[in-house]
Amino acid sequence: MRARIRSLFLLICILLTVACQSSESPSVETTLVDSVSAVSSSYIPPAFQDDKRKEQLQSIAPRLKELMQQHADDRHISGVAWGIVVDDELVVADAYGLANREENIPATTSSVFRIASMTKSFTAMAILKLRDEGKLSLHDPVTEHIPEAKNLEYLTSDAPVMAIENLLTMTAGFPEDNPWGDRQLDEPEQMLLNLLQQTPAFSNVPAYEYEYSNTGYAMLGLIVQRVSGQPFGEYIRDNIFQPLGMNDTYWEVDRVPDDKLVIGYRWADNEHKLEPMLHHGIYGAMGGLLTTIEDFRKYVSFHLSAWPPRSEEDDGPVKRSTLREMHTPQYARLIAEAIDWNGETCPAMVGYGYGLGILENCKGTVQVSHGGALPGFGSNYKFYPELGIGFMAFGNRTYTAPWPWEEILKLVFNEFDLQPRVLPVSETLVERKEDVVNLIQDWDEQTEEGLIAENFYLDRSKEKRKAEAVNLLDSAGTIQSVTELTPQNQLRGSFKIQGEKGDIQVFFTLSPESDARLQALWLDFERNSEN
Repeated sequence: MRARIRSLFLLICILLTVACQSSESPSVETTLVDSVSAVSSSYIPPAFQDDKRKEQLQSIAPRLKELMQQHADDRHISGVAWGIVVDDELVVADAYGLANREENIPATTSSVFRIASMTKSFTAMAILKLRDEGKLSLHDPVTEHIPEAKNLEYLTSDAPVMAIENLLTMTAGFPEDNPWGDRQLDEPEQMLLNLLQQTPAFSNVPAYEYEYSNTGYAMLGLIVQRVSGQPFGEYIRDNIFQPLGMNDTYWEVDRVPDDKLVIGYRWADNEHKLEPMLHHGIYGAMGGLLTTIEDFRKYVSFHLSAWPPRSEEDDGPVKRSTLREMHTPQYARLIAEAIDWNGETCPAMVGYGYGLGILENCKGTVQVSHGGALPGFGSNYKFYPELGIGFMAFGNRTYTAPWPWEEILKLVFNEFDLQPRVLPVSETLVERKEDVVNLIQDWDEQTEEGLIAENFYLDRSKEKRKAEAVNLLDSAGTIQSVTELTPQNQLRGSFKIQGEKGDIQVFFTLSPESDARLQALWLDFERNSEN
């Protein structure tokens, strides 16, 4: 079993090659709050408490280096580079081995590696930027922008028409095309058009199953070109790279300075052999990017900046809400037999968003990631939006993982108790908590006035609610204190009324009315161990 499902946090890699079935429901396209809409002046976003993430992750740098070096030696990876991001800062960065064996050039964090399918989220972001500008819809039929695909032969008569969103989410119905697609990187646009005009083979109907497709992302690149009026590489350079300051990121190998370009190798016959460095073509939209650790960390930091939602200036290449949309899984499925990095059972939900894989484990930790593999290269990055941290690693050996990820997970998550941001208690919850405490003790009309929503006693009578509260107060004994409230959101939270014999656990939720009234209340009793 463990050989088949090696680790919870490697499942996201499995996701990229294993289909997952879901419904045909389209996603909802977001409309941003404009400048004339009302925005709360009292909302306070979640924040980290006692934040030591930077110092903690920097402390593991020596052990991480040992792991990376040993992994590179064991896997015969000529050169590797890696980094850890905390919010907008590269806090750990290092490299090992050779970027160019023939010239004896060492790998560094400024060496330019090909990152293969890690390119896909850039192409997805370009599509979403055009969507946000009103130049296309994710629900547009693909043929609206690529009429050459009008004669596609679907597998069934009830198949929905392929939409842009199907290309983004790998649900267009195309077959998984690794490793065939990897060899198409330098093909011209006409090759893709010929493929579409000659009725390409389908493995499924659109909007039915996830199946990894490089061809789908090549088509997205073509749509970017036609909608923007620029080659997709130029559009992404002008609208994503440059605003982020990614000045050492390239589409074409010939434009990379010789002393920075990382050469790709295959390990065969007990030696490193050169792989051809393919040029930039229409399939570059699925895997053609070349970049450095120092440059790519800016992109990871940009994704991390989307969390949490807040009312600060929003001046990135795309809106924070658009980034969060990219991080939302589509066509998700449950991996019930998943195990974590310690070999313990920990079911996980996995899905593919827009150019990114998403995993949420049994502890509620969300990981967003994508790998990349082409002849000569293997790369990966993973980030944790709720923790504000990200990891990346590049290597120059064909189709190999650039890092020992399970060991890194053990090093990070067993070593440190990394906690997500804490949501402050809203003013409304603070006020209503005091009202609820008084209600539980008194149940008089003065306490109820302005507090009780119209459904409250209809759902359960006042007599039964009061009887329950009296019984629990009697069980708890003399009240000693009331704990701070733990919010779930702005209108829902819990706290404890602590008594000499035990605690009354209180959970309440408020209505959507402007004066947010008590619509539900749950009470439970927990006896002290000494009683």
